[in-house]
Amino acid sequence: MQLKEITREIQSNHIILPKNESEITGVNIDSRMVEPGDLFIAMRGTQVDGHKYITAAEEKGAVAIVCEALPEQINPNITYIKVADSQAVAGKIATAFYGNPTEKLKLVGVTGTNGKTTIATLLYELFRGMGHKCGLLSTVCNYIDGEAYPSTHTTPDVVSLNRLLGKMADEGCEYAFMEVSSHSLAQERIGGLRFAGGIFTNLTRDHIDFHNTMEEYLRCKKSFFDNLPSDAFAITNLDDKNGPVMVQNTRADIKKYSARTLGEYKGRIVETHLDGMLLEFNRIEFTTRLTGRFNVSNLLAIFATAVELGKEPQEVLRILSSLAPVSGRFETIHSKEGYTAIVDYAHTPDAIKNVLSTVNEVLRGKGNIITVVGAGGNRDKGKRPIMAQEAVKASTRVIITSDNPRFEEPQDIINDMLAGLNDEQRRKVISIVDRKEAIKTACALATKGDVIVIAGKGHEDYQEIKGVKHHFDDKETVREIFNNQ
Repeated sequence: MQLKEITREIQSNHIILPKNESEITGVNIDSRMVEPGDLFIAMRGTQVDGHKYITAAEEKGAVAIVCEALPEQINPNITYIKVADSQAVAGKIATAFYGNPTEKLKLVGVTGTNGKTTIATLLYELFRGMGHKCGLLSTVCNYIDGEAYPSTHTTPDVVSLNRLLGKMADEGCEYAFMEVSSHSLAQERIGGLRFAGGIFTNLTRDHIDFHNTMEEYLRCKKSFFDNLPSDAFAITNLDDKNGPVMVQNTRADIKKYSARTLGEYKGRIVETHLDGMLLEFNRIEFTTRLTGRFNVSNLLAIFATAVELGKEPQEVLRILSSLAPVSGRFETIHSKEGYTAIVDYAHTPDAIKNVLSTVNEVLRGKGNIITVVGAGGNRDKGKRPIMAQEAVKASTRVIITSDNPRFEEPQDIINDMLAGLNDEQRRKVISIVDRKEAIKTACALATKGDVIVIAGKGHEDYQEIKGVKHHFDDKETVREIFNNQ
């Protein structure tokens, strides 16, 4: 593709152009991935400044460089395009190079603290169940009409994102559903994409290590809806106090969902069990294999989205009834001894509260709840004591353990969690650094009718320690223990 076609939509305050018709064969933001004929975008990240690697990109064959500051040594065979903000133009460059894929398919973004993976994944499965070719961009895995592509971030980097969307469009996908993280919004990874619709789930404490304040976290999420086009829809959760705030400045068509008050999409629980619920949405009853009030909200968002995309309500609910929970999201595993383990990705105070309140609602005091929980290292330390408090308030026993300590000492993280508890609360708590031993201990404590909640890692199959990912899977560990009973 010609360089002038790729850069048509960006404003440059300085161009050094050795030839007018540079042919670009690839776009990269990582100098290690550059190949001959590529355009390299030098961006200033939170950890690394891409400008330090301009020379490395040139040596690997880059024919064009987009940067905020020109290098000291100018190569006469390379085109340099100086811009005010490389991060701001990266999305436009990437989406142009990959053929503006979101002009060819309907892209729906899901943002919020909790529920993004469940909503995006089940929308993907729902629309495939209706016979459509679809793409999915999620925390667990990316998919292009059934073919899996490993996921490393909730929202991929700007080039990988457009590469995947371009492949979806090329393979005839009609719809794509993606999680939109606050990091991706702050880093403008979705710049240049056109959304057919956006969904807001909820907003609770998370990523304060990155955003510094809840106000900035909210502002970042809200920017997604502020930038939706007028022909898109914006679906928001009225049961979250931030739901109306998210859409107050959007140009999109606003639709509201609620399990508590009036909205275009209204739902309620008729019956609930650990393995499913009987629900009523807009006066239509249906069963689901998902459990919990938080999943009522997730399913309402899915229902609303599908109807706004033109699908028949009865048909939507019929297919939703057959869909299984997403991997590691309130995933139940039953033991031969008569107790149940629930593996869930809950890693925020609100998510832990939601999962445990669901279990308490189902058990109604007829069984103990043993919670295994930890907190990730090198992340928001302020949520650690709050997570411990939520776990202790709603559990019979709590085992505090390790959860991706990264470059911190696991015991230091555990101590931060314990600091949020008083002496009486601590009597309900055991701390075991080794996560496998913690799960084994929970299983040893459980008896018939009890529920073990293993929170924090969900679908993840690793423990990140000192920069190295070691294989570890909560579900695999539970099944191994159950099989040896």
